[in-house]
Amino acid sequence: MFNIIGAIFSGLLIGVLARYFYPGAVNMGWGMTILLGIAGSLLAGLAASRGRPGDSFHRAGCFASIIGAMLLILLGRMMGWHL
Repeated sequence: MFNIIGAIFSGLLIGVLARYFYPGAVNMGWGMTILLGIAGSLLAGLAASRGRPGDSFHRAGCFASIIGAMLLILLGRMMGWHL
């Protein structure tokens, strides 16, 4: 139960910081901001494990998670989504 609450809280924190540091307006609600932060953390964790089979999944730090979330915003805009 506390893992889920921790993931939601950290996702919110990372998502808000990614939206703040990304240049330009990023229009999304609280739920999407939480999902953005969680997905950014997962993306940074995959990059930290180097994507090699057999390697364990590494948890990314806060800074790497924010960068991952910002990359997801960029990818979403490149795909034509209105973020």
